[in-house]
Amino acid sequence: MLDREPDELQFLGVLGILSEAFKILRSCVKQLGAITLTLILPLSFAILGHTLVSDPLLRKIERNEDTFEKQAGSPDAERTKALLYSEWSRLLLFQGGYLVFLLAFSLLSTAAVVYTVACIYTGKQITYAKVMSVVPRVWKRLMLTFLWYFLIMVGYNTALMVAFVIVLLVVGIDNMVAFGLCVVVLVSVFLAVHVYISAIWHVASVISVLEDKYGIDAIRKSRDLIKGKRLVAFVLIFFYFVIWAGIQGVFRNEVVHASGGGGIGSRLGFAVLLVGLMVFVNLIGLLVQSVLYYVCKSYHHQSIDKSALSDHLEEYLGEYVPLKSSNIQMENLDV
Repeated sequence: MLDREPDELQFLGVLGILSEAFKILRSCVKQLGAITLTLILPLSFAILGHTLVSDPLLRKIERNEDTFEKQAGSPDAERTKALLYSEWSRLLLFQGGYLVFLLAFSLLSTAAVVYTVACIYTGKQITYAKVMSVVPRVWKRLMLTFLWYFLIMVGYNTALMVAFVIVLLVVGIDNMVAFGLCVVVLVSVFLAVHVYISAIWHVASVISVLEDKYGIDAIRKSRDLIKGKRLVAFVLIFFYFVIWAGIQGVFRNEVVHASGGGGIGSRLGFAVLLVGLMVFVNLIGLLVQSVLYYVCKSYHHQSIDKSALSDHLEEYLGEYVPLKSSNIQMENLDV
């Protein structure tokens, strides 16, 4: 992207997009480093660190529930019941606070990285202070886009649950082979569609920052934009999820539960290593998300007018007035 013509971006595949993301990182280490320390590091620590509180609390709740069952009818049962109520309340409050923190820092990180990449693309001078002054102006647009994504996922998960119940009623668990095959198909479809919807949301987040569309309009535009690049987007998001889940799994086993039998020093070393790895994965993921947007625009021959986009970025520094998407992109070009 830094040393390519806009029309060349359409030919980038998975490895090409990753290569461009690393080039952007090397070209803007100082600014991206500051964004990482203030936004992506706290986000990554929260993603992993919340299990240090939630997992022990869940184990304590499970032990007290077993105790409560054994104490049924005894005077101690009421005391255990009150203790369980208190523990569940603490867990729910903690999880609620964690989700709010996760969403806030995720959207803020997205806004900061997308804006930074856009400034690099247009050749604008960029500073950390400038980026941080812009971030609060765009998070509401990103929030509305996320809420639509969330509603779509709720609807999709509900439909999948209905499909599972229908399979359970029609096939039944007595026919284990047929039931097992149906479950495998449902799970495969669930994972594939989940990754696809997530890919649409990631591109829609970039659209919400760089264009006048957000919410359901950004979702729709993103759906149309990734046509022709669905496989590339699917592979990128799929492997991001796999690596993300893998880091979480290792952190839970080696740091939270210490299944390897290591001491406090070993667990602390694993924690630092895995948090650092999660920071790197999240940063590269956000850069890939931005590059994917430009690749999809190029694939559809929607060349972005850099001067108009530059003016649009400047408006974030004053009173925000959305720039019409027709102003930041030229009409579809004939091949």
